[in-house]
Amino acid sequence: MVAVTSIGFPLFVAVLGLFWFRLPAQRRWLALTAASSLFYLLLDAKGFPVLLFCTAVVWQCALRLDKGNGWLALGLAGALAPLLLLKYGGMVTPSLAGLWQPLGISYFSLQLTGYLLSVKRGDFTAEKRFLRLFCYAAFFLSITQGPFNRYDALMPQLEKPITFDSARLWRGAQRMAWGYFKKYAVADRAAVVVNEAFLHPEKFDTSQLLFGVILFAFQLYADFSGYTDIVLGAGESLGLCLPENFRQPYLAQTIGEFWNRWHISLSSWLNEYVFEPLSWGSWASRWMKGQPVLTSLMITFLVSGLWHGAAWNFLVWGALNGLYQVISAWTRRSRKKLWKRLKVSPKNPVRRWEQRFVVFICVVFGYVFFRASSITEALRYLGLMFTNHGNRVFSQYWMLGLTSRLELVQLLLGVALLIAVDLMHEKGLHLRDWVAARSMPVRLLVYEASFLLFLFMGYFLGGGGFLYARF
Repeated sequence: MVAVTSIGFPLFVAVLGLFWFRLPAQRRWLALTAASSLFYLLLDAKGFPVLLFCTAVVWQCALRLDKGNGWLALGLAGALAPLLLLKYGGMVTPSLAGLWQPLGISYFSLQLTGYLLSVKRGDFTAEKRFLRLFCYAAFFLSITQGPFNRYDALMPQLEKPITFDSARLWRGAQRMAWGYFKKYAVADRAAVVVNEAFLHPEKFDTSQLLFGVILFAFQLYADFSGYTDIVLGAGESLGLCLPENFRQPYLAQTIGEFWNRWHISLSSWLNEYVFEPLSWGSWASRWMKGQPVLTSLMITFLVSGLWHGAAWNFLVWGALNGLYQVISAWTRRSRKKLWKRLKVSPKNPVRRWEQRFVVFICVVFGYVFFRASSITEALRYLGLMFTNHGNRVFSQYWMLGLTSRLELVQLLLGVALLIAVDLMHEKGLHLRDWVAARSMPVRLLVYEASFLLFLFMGYFLGGGGFLYARF
């Protein structure tokens, strides 16, 4: 198999690389189209016709946008109707619940929608060749979990001369390795604790349930950013620059900043194609009664919640994050006045860490709804977390699915390393740059130590895919 979690994925990228640098620039996109088609067929052959259908409809409609808005409506229907039917039909009609969803439908549908809307507003001309648009929609490094690419950012890269560069190849491999470390040494072991806590919350006390949801925050981050590191590292090895998706999100000092650091490509897509049209449309101020920006924020986060899952708990999670944003906007002036009255500078480290702590707590509270299977289960978890004090507070955390204290140490060490690297990146220090500047013996020692640490800390029994693949 060629799933990103399998050994087949780096081999797949390596085989593509053998041909990649030998091909003329004008033919490279054809090789990528073939590779992406093979990748998709190996993972979900049944979904391939849906991908073809959506791309074909959008391709034809984009070419005819100048003939009337009907073609825009048809193109949007072609891009979004399969997503709405297969993913969200069950929320409206119970008989449609549990329908099969094609691989990556949430990603290629929105990318094709963005492409169509960008052509409509004149950002670039419509692509005349179907296979080139299909290459964009089916791009194997983004099809399963993103990041979202812009057509005019990705496709021109395929036509630029790219020569083999061993240093670039090695840097890409290093980033892929860090992504696999996040997945296997942090996310998959944290999943053991998180799954146990959310499956049987009544068995655990307040501190353990709090520990479980905090670990979910790091599981989700390590899992999703780990995937992103793997695919961006693979792209870097091939000489492709893909959008960054994360920038130390848990160091954000406001909720707005958090969403500028978390799933950046989705946030950018929602900002460009949902928030801005709602906020600045000529009809917006009339319809939203003088509060177009704040109302648009709420709608955008509701859309974000629904994008993540066809369930009411995701809608609550989206509404909660939108509410955070609205409250933050309403209280911004009063908070600034308070800090000024207390004579605390915005650069004061105590103030910065206090803000980071508050933002993290708000995000973690929302994660209860994100992780729970329903609103009822989320409220049950929260209720037990605040009432089930028991007599085991801050004790026996390895009972949450872990088999030994060593496993707990491995898990906490992995989280600590994740935090430490983020703190370094926040200060502009990057391990890859540091390692590259060292002598060969030092580099070899670092690589060997990293490999042994990965073997010691990795949890290779999980057997699960990436969390965001289900969205």
